[in-house]
Amino acid sequence: MQIPNTEELTKRYYSIGEVANLFEVNASLIRFWEKEFSQLHPKKNQRGKRMYTPKDIEMFKVIYHLLKEQGYTIEGAKRRLKENKEEAMNVSAIAGRLNRIKEELIKIKENL
Repeated sequence: MQIPNTEELTKRYYSIGEVANLFEVNASLIRFWEKEFSQLHPKKNQRGKRMYTPKDIEMFKVIYHLLKEQGYTIEGAKRRLKENKEEAMNVSAIAGRLNRIKEELIKIKENL
C-alpha cells in the first residue's frame, strides 16, 4: 500500500470513502479511530458528511503507522502521541519515504 504524501493530495477535502480507499480500510475503522483519538477531527458539511483535509489524512497516517505497522495498542498509541506527537509524526513520515524507496528499488530490480 502506498499512501500519498500530503503534498500529493490535491483536493482540499476528501470523503470518508476516499480516505478509507487510501488506507485500504473500512470507513467504520476511520469512524472508530475518530472517537478514540482526539487528534482526528474532520469537518462536517451541512448534511453531516465528514470532510477530511490533507492535514487530517496526515494525522490518520501517523495513527495508522503506530497501530498497524508498529503494533501499538490504542492506549499505547494515544500515550505515544500525547508524549511526543512531533517525533511520532517524523517516524511515520520516514517510514513512508522508506517504503516508497523500497518499492522503487523493487521496480528497478524487476526491470534488470
